[in-house]
Amino acid sequence: MAEQIEIDGVRLHLGRPDLSDGRWIGQHELLKQVLACWVVVDERDLPLTPRLIGTPGIGKTTLAIAGARTRKQKLYVYQCTADTRPEDLLVTPVLAENGRIKYHASPLVTAMICGGICLLDEGNRMNEKSWASLAPLLDHRRYVESIVAGITISAHPDFRCAVTMNEDESTFEIPDYILSRLQPTLTLSHPCRKDELEILRYHLPFADEEMLNLTVEFLQEAHQLKLDFSTRSGINVLRYALKRIAQDPDHPLSKDEAWRESLQNCLGYDALDLRMLAKQKNQTLGGDVVPMGLGDFFFSPDDPMHPDYDELDEDDDEEDV
Repeated sequence: MAEQIEIDGVRLHLGRPDLSDGRWIGQHELLKQVLACWVVVDERDLPLTPRLIGTPGIGKTTLAIAGARTRKQKLYVYQCTADTRPEDLLVTPVLAENGRIKYHASPLVTAMICGGICLLDEGNRMNEKSWASLAPLLDHRRYVESIVAGITISAHPDFRCAVTMNEDESTFEIPDYILSRLQPTLTLSHPCRKDELEILRYHLPFADEEMLNLTVEFLQEAHQLKLDFSTRSGINVLRYALKRIAQDPDHPLSKDEAWRESLQNCLGYDALDLRMLAKQKNQTLGGDVVPMGLGDFFFSPDDPMHPDYDELDEDDDEEDV
């Protein structure tokens, strides 16, 4: 049965902690930096709320989980979305079987009350109105006000928080008054080959070395070419390839065939040629390629019928001078 607590005459039903395993492999300095944010060096000092930045699947959530496990504190995860409302973040009223209203504390508020750690996952998917409700929690005041329940909730001294944010276009711009409360910014980079191989082994200990090496070589080349294929992508490719091989023991696919099929099905046909994909991405982003106009499809640049022919003549005249 869920825990309950009463605040100013209002009974709150608390949430349950996240029990996910969160072993952090490699890049130990990043874990130290997260833990440093949560240290309090004096009774007048306050913990910081770090912002963990990186591409999807790079390990931001795992890093926060590992920090909570290292501190031996309960972890509560709130998944932020574009339609998150302030009451979703704090206290949600629910109609009980007897027709009365029950108030359920969110993972964030539960962590505040219990002295746990809350991870606001993918925080830049959340709108400004919801962020505004957290402003007093993220500065020296350390409390939130639930309009729905009509109560003010103060954070336990042991309460800590972190926010993860993806680097992609499907996000909101966070206002400056919130960003000033989410400091420092810790940026995650892709792991080196040794660490990435160990991560793959940790998640898929039943995979053989040949398949592991196929996957890690692909990932390392993708990182070098600045393509958005993360370690999570590699884990999914390898997991599906292993399933395809095991699917028909009498007529199994070859390892290489299964892996390439999995790569195409998980990440798309273009992933089969990373260098060509990187070249296409560079051209899409601008690169050194001059965009073509409609006239380029019908006339050569030196044709008098080309729309830019007069400009080309003027350029030639200037060069002659």
